[in-house]
Amino acid sequence: MRVAIVTGASSGIGRSAAVHIARRGNGVILTYGANRQGALDAVAEIEKEGGTAVALPLDVGETGGFPAFRASVVEALRQTWGRDTFDHLVNNAGFGQAAPFEDTTEELFDRFTRVLLKGPYFLTQTLLPLLADGGAIVNTASNSATATTGLEPGYSAYASIKGGVIVLSRYLAKEFGGRGIRVNSVSPGPTRTRISGDAFERFPEVIPGIAARTALGRVGEPDDIGAVIASLLSEEGRWITAQNIEVSGGYDL
Repeated sequence: MRVAIVTGASSGIGRSAAVHIARRGNGVILTYGANRQGALDAVAEIEKEGGTAVALPLDVGETGGFPAFRASVVEALRQTWGRDTFDHLVNNAGFGQAAPFEDTTEELFDRFTRVLLKGPYFLTQTLLPLLADGGAIVNTASNSATATTGLEPGYSAYASIKGGVIVLSRYLAKEFGGRGIRVNSVSPGPTRTRISGDAFERFPEVIPGIAARTALGRVGEPDDIGAVIASLLSEEGRWITAQNIEVSGGYDL
């Protein structure tokens, strides 16, 4: 059985990815920040469908905690799956927040950097010795960082850092290719998750406008993204690496 690590899997895209990965017969180590109950619910959902999953706490914005997390991963792999390596890594954990350029503070910019770019960079480095040859990595980016989507005011910092994730993914694909490890990124468009403090729940009036700007006529759902992540990790994606896949339903075409 192959095993995947999915960060930020207590809700939204991460949780959907964990469930879809498990449905394909993989074990899953999923991580959570503040939402422990959500992670436990995700484990229960996977187990109800006959899969195997373990939930571990992780703050991707605090690199000092990565060695202890790696030790927890080693223990979980041995106790649950009887192995010392894992096969797939999904760097998904993050947060979103809009701020006009002139109002963006260094504190917010640094938090974006720590959580969205520095965290995945050094978490991948920490876990790389445990990642089996022939494995795969998917990093969650954003279509706010691509040139094909209409630019929205308030995302200069967020989109800039997510652009770094896309570039990082290409370089990791180059460096890890000798081990047969594929690395790709996915760039969701507007997706109904808990991002930005449950913005879609708090401001449902924005949904019709977003749907109208989307070629397929609706707002994205976590399963739209989670299924693509699972597919990229699977044998179906065996010849795909160094790519950024926009998963937005044709937003702003």
